[in-house]
Amino acid sequence: MTDLEKHSRMANAIRFLSMDAVEKAKSGHPGLPMGAADIATVLFSKFLKFDPNSPKWADRDRFVLSAGHGSMLLYSTLYLLGYEDFSIEQLQQFRQLGARTCGHPEYGHGAGIETTTGPLGQGLGNAVGMAIAERLQEERFGKDLVNHYTYVLAGDGCLMEGISQESISLAGHLKLNKLILIWDDNGITIDGSVDLSDSTDQIARFKASGWNTISIDGHDPEEIEAALTEARKSDKPTMIAAKTTIGFGSPNKSGTNKVHGAPLGAEEIAATREALGWSAEPFEVPSDVLDAWRISGLRSANARKEWEQRFNEANPEQRGEFERRCRGDLPSGFDAAIDAYKKELADTQPKIATRKASQAVLKVITGAVPETIGGSADLTGSNNTNTEHTPPVTPDDFSGRFIHWGIREHGMAAAMNGMALHGGVIPYSGGFLIFSDYCRPSLRLAALMKQRVIHVMTHDSIGLGEDGPTHQPVEHFAALRCIPDLQFFRPADITETLECWQLAMKAADNPSVLALTRQNLPSLRPHYESENLCAKGAYIIADCEEEATVTLFATGSEVEIAVDAKKELDGKGIATRVVSVPSFELFEQQSDAYKNAIIGGSPVKIAVEAGVRMGWDRFVGSDGGFVGMSGFGASAPYQELYEHFGITADAVVQEAEKRLGDSDNA
Repeated sequence: MTDLEKHSRMANAIRFLSMDAVEKAKSGHPGLPMGAADIATVLFSKFLKFDPNSPKWADRDRFVLSAGHGSMLLYSTLYLLGYEDFSIEQLQQFRQLGARTCGHPEYGHGAGIETTTGPLGQGLGNAVGMAIAERLQEERFGKDLVNHYTYVLAGDGCLMEGISQESISLAGHLKLNKLILIWDDNGITIDGSVDLSDSTDQIARFKASGWNTISIDGHDPEEIEAALTEARKSDKPTMIAAKTTIGFGSPNKSGTNKVHGAPLGAEEIAATREALGWSAEPFEVPSDVLDAWRISGLRSANARKEWEQRFNEANPEQRGEFERRCRGDLPSGFDAAIDAYKKELADTQPKIATRKASQAVLKVITGAVPETIGGSADLTGSNNTNTEHTPPVTPDDFSGRFIHWGIREHGMAAAMNGMALHGGVIPYSGGFLIFSDYCRPSLRLAALMKQRVIHVMTHDSIGLGEDGPTHQPVEHFAALRCIPDLQFFRPADITETLECWQLAMKAADNPSVLALTRQNLPSLRPHYESENLCAKGAYIIADCEEEATVTLFATGSEVEIAVDAKKELDGKGIATRVVSVPSFELFEQQSDAYKNAIIGGSPVKIAVEAGVRMGWDRFVGSDGGFVGMSGFGASAPYQELYEHFGITADAVVQEAEKRLGDSDNA
């Protein structure tokens, strides 16, 4: 058997496992796996460094299937290579409840899946982040321990999505030469030919973004091998434009959208078997082909053993630090550093915007946790995410710890997910809360994948003032709070900011957003308390001696307003308590007894927040009071805006008195 014949049979194994699984499920995308099978065969059998028997090996190459709808390409390949999580039974359960073989690859469902893909372009953004993390780790631990590539297979849809330009321009700028993108250039989307909607010269676009580019026949194994060999020598990231035929081998549907998102059908599969000379039954792989694949799966075992030997011979302190960072454990001195600063705050009581409070806390965190990698989407001076411990990362120097992401919020958030998935670093970034809309798909995927990424989002309300309603978030608190497993924090002062940062850092399985103010806020916690009160999600920040008649619930900058209103109400003989609610999500995790005690039985309950009401009925009831926004903001100094929109202590007092009067008259 010639090398070409062997290659063709190995590639056909991917094709037929994929089309058989899609056919059995009566759902899926067989076209991409059939078209990209030659690429995957060369990549996995000759280039990719991995070990199915040690799938979490830190120095493995990463493969990202950005075109996640072609998931059977990955599942078939992982089965053929001998990954335990992907048995033939799993392939037969494609897209069925409880199977590892989901419609799109999902991180955590099985070894060999490096990230959750499906929303097009996200995988490309993740791959950029993985390549950044690899370069950062190499700089810190040396090439003996960190020296691997990131490969990403992207389709036309990935390159059409706007996130792709954010990602590739950043990768080109940073000279991420160990990032290799293979474009499955099949010219077909769901609607039909790509030229229905797009005529971009993708090669020119990548070149303009600082990439090396190579054009090949994606079905010629010699050209694929030569391109990958050349790409690994480049001093730039490389895009390989691989011209392929979607649904390769299908006599009647190849090269058309009919094979993109639907099963081929039994008749066409039979015709394809005949056309490609494949006589095996569905889900059967001839022994010689399976043996060839399993041998390929063992190809890097020696490289992994050699790496382990180098690792064991490394300095013990370096080994321990490398393992700690890869595990995601925080340094042993983290809590002590936080607690020491908390005691200092109790003494100094600074009046400070929470965005500046965040920077003060970050000075402590970045000093205590060296794997934190900061950044900002061109808002460094506004977000205050840099400290004396975070010099910039530059294209030629990755010893720094601060990434200038540029005006690329979506690409930034996707890359941060990739950094976290790679391991060894804890990424945090800065942006304006209003632009969380640009980050939302990546934030959602971070939550779905349970990744610790931390987003500092400042200018969190009408309190930003003169920039006006285009920049004043009103619905964003509610929108972010409704993403499952995302921790949304809105701290009221510097001590709460410290506690929220501590919680975000310790949440190894959750992304976090810290919504922070532009305007200065007073310190509301005058005494040191060792307990992290924000960990409860809501707590009484200002109590009354007798049973409360009024309970005020507030977050962020509005806690100050609620506390001032309490003073007025107390002066009028109306017993009032104030509950700070920095995190809805953490509050819901508390016991029923605690939640009932915090909500309490006051006849009047009022929520105060410079956002829309959505979500607050949980605390005040559908008939409770609300002092906040019901529409968009306006352009003016922030003090005038709070007066104009009636978010003041006087307005809270009036609302309380009105409701007390109504209850007296009832």
